[in-house]
Amino acid sequence: MEALTPQLDAFTAQIPPAIGTRMDAGIEEVRKSGAAPGLSVGESAPDFSLLDARGERIVLSELLANGPVVVTFYRGEWCPYCNMQLRALQQALPEITATGATLVAISPQAPDHGLTLSEKNELAFAVLSDLDQSVSESFKVRFEMTGELEDLHVNVFQNDPALQNADGRRSLPVPSTFVIDRDGVVRFASVNADWRVRTEPAEVIAALTSL
Repeated sequence: MEALTPQLDAFTAQIPPAIGTRMDAGIEEVRKSGAAPGLSVGESAPDFSLLDARGERIVLSELLANGPVVVTFYRGEWCPYCNMQLRALQQALPEITATGATLVAISPQAPDHGLTLSEKNELAFAVLSDLDQSVSESFKVRFEMTGELEDLHVNVFQNDPALQNADGRRSLPVPSTFVIDRDGVVRFASVNADWRVRTEPAEVIAALTSL
């Protein structure tokens, strides 16, 4: 299984230094705000019911009846870092499912975007739409985009989240991954305001193996 971090770092290295400095500042704003700390290990994961890319309803409690669940929040199919992470998770999917676990990925985009992402990356796990961002809010990973980060996305990257998200809001989930046991308790949590840093699939597999 190929490590994810070197791929992410290689992409980051191509970003012009001036833009990278502004990204650092925007990410630090989010981190200091404390807006998206994420659920902690030992907390109960809130149940959810969301549509997948093909319009089928997926319910967390129903998945947990069959085994542990890995929930990863990503920003959208427009995000290159998200695409790299989801491809890496797809590569690791046989090892994840071998533990008896189910993997789902959640974004604030509508199902048609999830379908595009699934087809583009040949994903065999469910991609879910958090249409009103209530699930990312309940997992404590949603933040409102302001200041440097808002200016970067809207005016520099020309990628306004309000035009991408189903609810038309300039808010996003911070990239985060949770391993939830059959009792609905978070046993592993990886949350980072820096979207250039992602959880290695090997960490997820180790967490599942330890359950």
